[in-house]
Amino acid sequence: MRIQMFCINFVRMLALSIGLALILSYAVFVIYAERKVSAFVQDRLGPMETGPYGLLQTVADLIKLLQKEDIVPYGAHLWLFKAAPIIIFTAVFTGFACMPLAPELIGAPINVGVFFLLSIVSIDVLGVFIAGWSSNNKFSILGALRGIAQIVSYELPLTLAVLSVVLLSGTLNLEYINFQQHAHVTLLSDTTYFPWGDWTMKDAKAIGGIFTWNIIRYPFLIVSMCIFFIASLAECNRAPFDIPEGESELVSGFHTEYSGFRFAILFLAEYAMMLLVSLLLVVLFLGGTNTPFPNIGAVALCDWTSGTLGHWSSNAWGFFWLVSKAFGIVFLQMMMRWTYPRLRVDQLMLLCWKVLLPISLVMVLCSAYWVYWLKQ
Repeated sequence: MRIQMFCINFVRMLALSIGLALILSYAVFVIYAERKVSAFVQDRLGPMETGPYGLLQTVADLIKLLQKEDIVPYGAHLWLFKAAPIIIFTAVFTGFACMPLAPELIGAPINVGVFFLLSIVSIDVLGVFIAGWSSNNKFSILGALRGIAQIVSYELPLTLAVLSVVLLSGTLNLEYINFQQHAHVTLLSDTTYFPWGDWTMKDAKAIGGIFTWNIIRYPFLIVSMCIFFIASLAECNRAPFDIPEGESELVSGFHTEYSGFRFAILFLAEYAMMLLVSLLLVVLFLGGTNTPFPNIGAVALCDWTSGTLGHWSSNAWGFFWLVSKAFGIVFLQMMMRWTYPRLRVDQLMLLCWKVLLPISLVMVLCSAYWVYWLKQ
């Protein structure tokens, strides 16, 4: 029993360590990638001088930030000013704990993973407010108030989009939602299967691949996925929803007074949030750790690119597909930033309350009707 508990705890600590390493390495990569993407959109070269093709430019910038003096402005609340970046990053990083990084690699396999993730990440609102208020700067407090109004508002359509998937999946466990989209529990087009509980399992030929993804099994979830993606941009303060950090009006928003290491932490938290919502979108709608290739006749592409359950190959393939899909969503977030102009405050609120929220409510009703209809 002790050996078994040690193995379970070791796997959980390994998952959390991989998550932290993924965030740190991803931040260096994605900042460079965004510079290159923005340069491509604006028809220029981007970083070119530091290292081959400018690959070391982000590393040089990080070293510069770490060497800068940690300045606390006069009149700022010392402890709150210093604690705000830690609160924001801790809230975002904790969300990775219940994210299934592979079929058998998850830090905290709790039954209410979706609820925990949405709850813990919402704490970053508190960090944003503390950062703005404690800075003793009018631009910072205005940026914080904008950020609070935006994040709290867009949490509603985002949560309702998640609720649509939860209703169809019958669980709040992200690991189960991910496993339901696996080829070995493939569903018939008119029947829902569950790999646990007392409900009867039916035999079905596993085609696998993209046909097991939630957006294919329940096509109306494509609308919910679009709502989730738009709302997640607002949750991350990404353009065109970057009014909390509007440089043209607020210098740099709620983190105007931050410098050095603490600014780097805020910057890292924003990019970590981008990755977290991308991973959540992939798990809920795009098959999670499961391959997009189906089995076509004798050509078992799904089986070849999924590995064997219980073997290291399954975890390796699962991690690869999860991260690949998430990076695709992150790339789309970058393209959105450098394509669309920033919304005004009134336009931002109108989009949330008069467009996304009513549509997300309709999607919840569609999911509820689908579940009711299938149980008849």
